[in-house]
Amino acid sequence: MIKRYIYLTLKRVKYFIIIFLLIACKKPDNSQPNDFGLFTEHTIVIDGLTRNYDFYIPSYIDSMSVPLIFMLHGGSLTSDDLTGKSGLKAPYKVWMDIAEKEKFIIVYPNGAISPLGKQGWNDCREDATTNPSVDDVSFIDSLISHFSNTYNINTNQIYATGTSNGGHMALRLALELSHKIAAVAPIAASMPADICNNPNNPISVLFMVGTDDPLSPYIGGEVAPNIGGRGTVLSVEESVSFWINFNQTDSIPFIENFQDINTTDNSSVRSTTYSNGIESTQVALYDILGGGHLEPSIQEQYSTQLESVLGNQNHDIEMALIIWNFFSDKTLN
Repeated sequence: MIKRYIYLTLKRVKYFIIIFLLIACKKPDNSQPNDFGLFTEHTIVIDGLTRNYDFYIPSYIDSMSVPLIFMLHGGSLTSDDLTGKSGLKAPYKVWMDIAEKEKFIIVYPNGAISPLGKQGWNDCREDATTNPSVDDVSFIDSLISHFSNTYNINTNQIYATGTSNGGHMALRLALELSHKIAAVAPIAASMPADICNNPNNPISVLFMVGTDDPLSPYIGGEVAPNIGGRGTVLSVEESVSFWINFNQTDSIPFIENFQDINTTDNSSVRSTTYSNGIESTQVALYDILGGGHLEPSIQEQYSTQLESVLGNQNHDIEMALIIWNFFSDKTLN
């Protein structure tokens, strides 16, 4: 009897140990606040339309109030092209390493299908006929609410960046969500010539543009004329002046010429920063001299085949580090 009791007791203990191990080793659900890493294929319904997005959560942020950054892909691309899931080189991948170190959350929304049959954004180019007609501002605004309700987001530190069509969308957010977003950084994009809306609140803006961009002309004009229907933009100089005047920054900038570390990339970098705007805003311009329609990166270098179409990629600076340094001290007042 005693032996049988000991046997049954040990059997029950073993059973509970197995159950505990199964629970402990169970893979967590994709969207739990205490998880970390890259989470994909999440959805949210906006105006009856199901939209999808990915996001990255750094480790050990349980009790921290953290910034939130939106990464907006270019036209015809997807979030997979930013996170590296597509298998291509991806300068935006570097953002996840920075997020892990500096502790902020990244959201990678996906654009809607455009008349071109590819994913894109309804940015602020009123004369662009090939953008999707969805309300992308409401999409981003809803994601701000969702992540603020799910995680401990510092709502004074919300930012957006993107390339090309994604950069234009970041500029639309600057115009229409400046009461929620502290700074934006459009890459390979400038202000629309036919603007959809006027800004309401001061907001810091960083432009990063190639002087030899074959799609978004540095001197202004028609975007991607070989495609057609992509609208027109102001020159980079006019775009920067737009925000200098609106934010009422200093008229005399700080200019820095970066060391030409990689002498084989046929490009170099010069930054021009206007400070002391309303509510401590700044306007910055990173000219990629000789650069094309690509994000600068040291770690993630595009192929020569892509450069033959989109122009030179600079390898003297890391786009993600430059933009994070700009974002990191910008807050809503």
